Order: sequence, then structure tokens, then C-alpha cells
Amino acid sequence: MSPAEADSYGTDIYTETDGDPDTLANLGPIRPMAGVFEGLKGADQHPVDVGVGRSAFIEHYELSPIDFQTNGPQIFYGLRYHTNIREVGSAAMFHDQVGYWLWEPLANSVTLTLGIPRGQALVAMGHAESDATEFELTATAGTDVNGIVSNPFLDRAFHTSSYRIHVTIHDDNTWSYEEEGVLEIEGGDAPFHHTDRNTLNRVSWPQPNPLFQNGLEDSSLGIGSLRNESEYLP
Repeated sequence: MSPAEADSYGTDIYTETDGDPDTLANLGPIRPMAGVFEGLKGADQHPVDVGVGRSAFIEHYELSPIDFQTNGPQIFYGLRYHTNIREVGSAAMFHDQVGYWLWEPLANSVTLTLGIPRGQALVAMGHAESDATEFELTATAGTDVNGIVSNPFLDRAFHTSSYRIHVTIHDDNTWSYEEEGVLEIEGGDAPFHHTDRNTLNRVSWPQPNPLFQNGLEDSSLGIGSLRNESEYLP
């Protein structure tokens, strides 16, 4: 999805659209991903000095609904996530990642923000219908939108030129992903395709987002008043 395709909001960049306090009801295709999940059969392919390294991993993935967020007329409903990965048989952290999965209903798009403690972050984006059970997001280095940024050493030695993640929602309370980062490695003859895949099984259901939870706990406040009372906005 190009920036022009994703931005069709017109010239009024300040007037905010009305949001629904119930995030879980407005997550579109990422709604089945809300909650806590575990995956026991992850597979990773990564570069090593003698070629290709392969690891099996276990993953714990938590995704919590957040209150809706607006940029003027643009509105997002989302999940704040944290995933922690360990190699099978090891207690040490193999990979850790935080960020947001965001559904933009007025643009029919999904956005992933990703940050890892190796000094790297990205924003990936892709088109999806609200009832989609598969979608794919991409990011590319060197762009001002949907881009990839890295610390100086990582950018020099293991430059990530592109990123792609394909998500599939299953009908048995699981979802799976297959992701690929294309690396330009210092001294390498060709790009290296760093891949990860896993199927995540639900461990628990999500709690409502804070704004909606406050409305449920205070019976004197209806959903309509939550929409209009500014003190309840984040």
C-alpha cells in the first residue's frame, strides 16, 4: 500500500472523528489476536558466520486492547503487544519485541509498530478488509513512511532493506505468522532472508480497554456520555 493510497482524509487535518470506547468491538481483522497466546513450535532461520543458523523457539505473546487514538480525522483501534521468545531448552531470552497492532477502519489498513532491544524499529502496513482472515504488511528502509531504522553498527553490518509479515487467523483460537527480513550483510555476496514463523494458541481472553472498562464499572456513565466527556479521553 502506497502512502497516497493510505491517506485519503482531505484537507481538514484538525477535526477529530468520533471514536467508540469499545475497542474490542472495533478491531477489524486483528480482533482474534487480542489476548494472551503461546506458541511451542516456532522456527527461525538467521545468518551465522558459516552460513545459515536454524533455531526452534517457544513464544509468549500478550496483546492488550488500548483506547482509540486519533490524528485529526484519522482513527486507530489497537492492541499493545509484547512477545518474548526463548530457544527450546534455554532459559535465556532469544528475542524480545514490543509495539502496537493498529486497525485503521477508514482506510481498511493494518499497521504494525515494532521495536526490539537490538536498537532497531520499524512501521509496517498493509491493506485488509475488516473480516479478513489473512493479511500482509511490509516496510522498506530509506523511506519516510512504513520504514525501518537501525543503530549504526546494525545498519552497516546487517542492513535490513525490507520487512514482510503474513498473518493468518484460524478458526480454532489460534493465529500464525510468517515473517521475513531481507538483510544486506557486510561481506556477503547476496541478500540473506531472515525468517521466523510460529502458530500461537490462545491462553486467555483479553480484558476490555481502560476507557470501556471505566464505563462498565461506573453504572452512572453510559457509552454516549463517555464519547462526549473530555475527562474520559486518554
